[in-house]
Amino acid sequence: MIRDWPTLKAFALALDLPEVALAHPWGHEALKAHGKMWVWWSPFEDAAVFRADRDEREMLMQADPDTFFLHPHYASHALVLVCAGRIDPAWVRPRLIRDWRNAAPKRWLKTWDAAHPAA
Repeated sequence: MIRDWPTLKAFALALDLPEVALAHPWGHEALKAHGKMWVWWSPFEDAAVFRADRDEREMLMQADPDTFFLHPHYASHALVLVCAGRIDPAWVRPRLIRDWRNAAPKRWLKTWDAAHPAA
């Protein structure tokens, strides 16, 4: 299980996806993909923040409320928080790849996919 931001950051960077950069929005460290927020640690809770539309977020929180939750600061955004120490790498890896792909400009992604058919 991933227990903290340094471990999550190292895990995300080890995916070796291009167009990922370390950033410091609002004075807190985060990773951006293609210039968009990709993954970060909440300054309000000891938890990671991931993208999730409202339906998915509700499903995750109902299925496992000990792992997935929402802080009021994020309520109006398509995000979900995942408790430190309960972040499963098997859940995180495909989510990070999906979110990285979603952040990519479509023209860029088409070129990437053509050059990396197994990615």
